[in-house]
Amino acid sequence: MSTNSLNVALAMPASTARTVFPPTSLDPLERSLNLLSHDPIEDFHSPEGRAVLVEADVLITGWGCPMIDDAVLDAAPRLRYVLHAAGTVKHHIGDACWERGIQISSAADANAIPVAEYTVAMIVLANKKVLQIAQALHSTRTAVPAEQLFPDMGNYRKRVGIIGASKIGRHVIRLLAGYELEVVVADPYLSASEASALGVGLLSLDELVASSDVVSLHAPSLPSTKNLIDAGLIERMRPGATFINTSRGELVDQEALLARVEKGDLYAILDVTTPWVLPAESRFYSHPNVLLTPHVAGSLGTELERMAASAVQEALRLSRGVPLAYQLKAEDLAITA
Repeated sequence: MSTNSLNVALAMPASTARTVFPPTSLDPLERSLNLLSHDPIEDFHSPEGRAVLVEADVLITGWGCPMIDDAVLDAAPRLRYVLHAAGTVKHHIGDACWERGIQISSAADANAIPVAEYTVAMIVLANKKVLQIAQALHSTRTAVPAEQLFPDMGNYRKRVGIIGASKIGRHVIRLLAGYELEVVVADPYLSASEASALGVGLLSLDELVASSDVVSLHAPSLPSTKNLIDAGLIERMRPGATFINTSRGELVDQEALLARVEKGDLYAILDVTTPWVLPAESRFYSHPNVLLTPHVAGSLGTELERMAASAVQEALRLSRGVPLAYQLKAEDLAITA
């Protein structure tokens, strides 16, 4: 089969397609491949879905794509590639895809960029004590003696601890390279030589939380990482430190975190919690040491176009006979989100 004859189809809810793919974003596909339809497959088992699926060599998937299992693959005899225009593929790539040798790609690298940008912004603000000083200014409406309140404020030579040298964690490290900060990492899969190449120190998790001015969590959500940040680690965090979570709420013992925050000597910046929306009575909302944001670190608004472009570029590589840039392997799923 010639690569320039590849048939491409979208598979996701129509609302996702409208949100992620701007009107002209699919134009490059139509110039280099055969886009079967601008309307995405929403149901693989509908007559309309089956009619497109039987012709598809490539599926570009998005949030809400139905599970691709044996039954779907039986109805898609030509399918060879699934390109996901978002992060994790665990919700729609069934075991059958890996068993049948379907090549899988995702836009996780593209989605890592805004999460890392958010994280770096929060690290800088946390060390500068901007959020606490702003609260004091709003509440007193008078001059705030910032240095008297926070004599150690500032980013110069502060230690930032990164938990997890994931795609996001590594991008945070790259962005922090321009700051005069000491960056350390805890990750059981990171070797000393890899840490050296990244320009970071490699510490145990205990050492990292006990010595860092900011602790930022970037580990994947896996059965083995549930409550990774437990009560013991939370208690060992330095007085005055800031804990940032842009990963998943279930990695943290939230009750222990709240108890430590309420002691008054720990700050928390949480973009994710368990549940996604905390109950209205949660004390996280009202505590002055806590900044909550509603899962906005990842790709939103114009940033969605980056993920769409990533998937389109993967398809264009196939049209040129070039290997996928962001191909996933089945074994990757054991240690990634």
